[in-house]
Amino acid sequence: MSVYLHDIPLAQAQARLKETLQGADLWRVLESESIPLDENALGRVTSKPIWARTSSPHYHASAMDGFAVRAITTNDAMPSTPITLQIGSEAEYVDTGDPLPDWANAVIPIENVESLDGNGKITEAIRQPSAVRIRASVAPWSHIRPLGEDIVATQLVLPAGHILRPVDLGAIAAAGHQEIIVARKPKVAILPTGTELVPIGSLLKAGDILEYNSLVMAAQVKAMGGEPTRYPITKDDFDLICERAQEAGQDHDLVLLNAGSSAGKEDFSAKVVEKLGTLLVHGVAVRPGHPVILGMIDRRPLIGKHPHPKPFPKDKEESASGLSSSVPIVGVPGYPVSAALTMDIFVEPMMAKWLGRRPNEHPIETATLTRKIVSPAGDDDFVRVAAGKVGEKLLAAPLSRGAGVITSLVQADGLALIPRGTQGMEAGDKVQVRLYRSRAEIEKTILAIGSHDLTLDLMAQFLAEQNRRLASANVGSQAGLVALRRGEAHFAGSHLLNPETGEYNISYIRQYMPNIPVRVIALVMRDQGLIVRRGNPKKIKSLEDLSNASIQFVNRQRGAGTRVLLDYHLNILKIPQGSIEGYQQEEYTHLGVAASVASGRADAGLGIAAAAEALELDFIPLFQERYDIVIPKQHAGDELLAPLFGLLADPSFRSAVSQLTGYDVSVMGTIILED
Repeated sequence: MSVYLHDIPLAQAQARLKETLQGADLWRVLESESIPLDENALGRVTSKPIWARTSSPHYHASAMDGFAVRAITTNDAMPSTPITLQIGSEAEYVDTGDPLPDWANAVIPIENVESLDGNGKITEAIRQPSAVRIRASVAPWSHIRPLGEDIVATQLVLPAGHILRPVDLGAIAAAGHQEIIVARKPKVAILPTGTELVPIGSLLKAGDILEYNSLVMAAQVKAMGGEPTRYPITKDDFDLICERAQEAGQDHDLVLLNAGSSAGKEDFSAKVVEKLGTLLVHGVAVRPGHPVILGMIDRRPLIGKHPHPKPFPKDKEESASGLSSSVPIVGVPGYPVSAALTMDIFVEPMMAKWLGRRPNEHPIETATLTRKIVSPAGDDDFVRVAAGKVGEKLLAAPLSRGAGVITSLVQADGLALIPRGTQGMEAGDKVQVRLYRSRAEIEKTILAIGSHDLTLDLMAQFLAEQNRRLASANVGSQAGLVALRRGEAHFAGSHLLNPETGEYNISYIRQYMPNIPVRVIALVMRDQGLIVRRGNPKKIKSLEDLSNASIQFVNRQRGAGTRVLLDYHLNILKIPQGSIEGYQQEEYTHLGVAASVASGRADAGLGIAAAAEALELDFIPLFQERYDIVIPKQHAGDELLAPLFGLLADPSFRSAVSQLTGYDVSVMGTIILED
């Protein structure tokens, strides 16, 4: 009976998999194959060195249109004492690329000669003269591409393990090859399982989950250089899953089983591996991706009597030749982020070895965290971050931590590793970040930390057209001002209402950013109100209705401008916070509030009209507020932010914002404060 191996360290899990593959003679290039030298060779990996069969050029070639000569015959030519060379015996016309006559060792460009007719007069027949007159000497081998200038026969053109680029194909052709030997693409089977899964494009009902993990994993396999096969969804039936996994193992190098892999009753991945082969790892101390399964299954006659569904169509069928007697299997967690990171951590190194190339490496930089992170002490914690360079400091702003939030990977500029044994890190701590983007892209990134607004999404799109990236982290207005004080952002969105003066932002800037000169620019006026379900079944009309015990509320996080606005009006109306069910239930964005209402987790939440419209909810307008952007003066004159200021007067941008429900752009670009 196999032993379940829970929560072993990441390095130990990787080592156990590697040792097992070495023992099965699978820690190597799987096979080589000969393929035609054409555009389809792009991206393939050479499995043997490529040696030149011929030289390039394979003869002495003229590098110019002109006249081939013996250099010694030109020695006495000078502007004041030109010499004349006879065509045939002393000079011969050649085009660029023509072979050099055996007797010649130089070429005079056509523009440096005077063509003469049989009478010694200048003629317009410059390519068929009787003689040429020159007024300067040429050195031996001038304007000639000598044999082997580019490639000499037998020299190394490309080593083994090289990923072929467009220019490589030309070099291989020039070296005399029509075919090349490359590593066979590893064949990877991807089996999504789960009764709750439905195909992309399905009409969704409660409890349905769109199956797109296999789409992402197949794309990752292709990017790694492999050949993926996506199988149709298999329902939660242990015997059927076993049969599908064994079937996939017959003609694939790797099986990815996207099934339940936790410690619950439907822990199919581990049980499937135990039944079909050997379980190596059940659970790795890494987050996200904790419930990973690693194992080996045997290639043996198929079991069971279930009909075999065919995988999604492939361009061609592959034989099972060259496959080993056992095949590795990875039980990939079901959450999208966990699945994607499992591919990077465990599958990519295997693919690199099977192809004979180096593993993919992302640049690693030291960055400063913009807010506190809490991590489980026993796990390596990979945190998705947005990155930007503010001044001379590279900053990492943590994004959503949920393993199901695939958009956090879309938005991520990199991964920060919080090593096991560390229970977290404080804002301002240094952290190692594996960057997904180049340093050049990071240096063109404008980093915004503060209040969420839909205008920022539009701003990001318009800035992208001007060679700028806008990366934003939604932490609330107060936290955004604190981030500016610490030098952790270029600007912050803020809409903090002073309950005593009725003014926005100024008093809070003085409080949280003392002695820091700023430029405050009005961006929009926007409607705030109650977001309720379509049809308003609870008949909510005002803030007073929130004290009804039957109404579940969803709030914004502490420090958010919307929460400050709510508290201001609750105080005026003398409505105790404790009388509102759900007051402590928090979301970090207006869309998060709207999603809570749309899903039934809440009956109402305070937010903007555009968020209600986006999720087809009803909106009860209550207030209008001003949303500003706050920019430290040290960044206001930076060339990086110049396109941002241009947007505020751009008619196209203003028009796009004005089309958002509940937005007024009449104040856009107004300077509220500059000191």
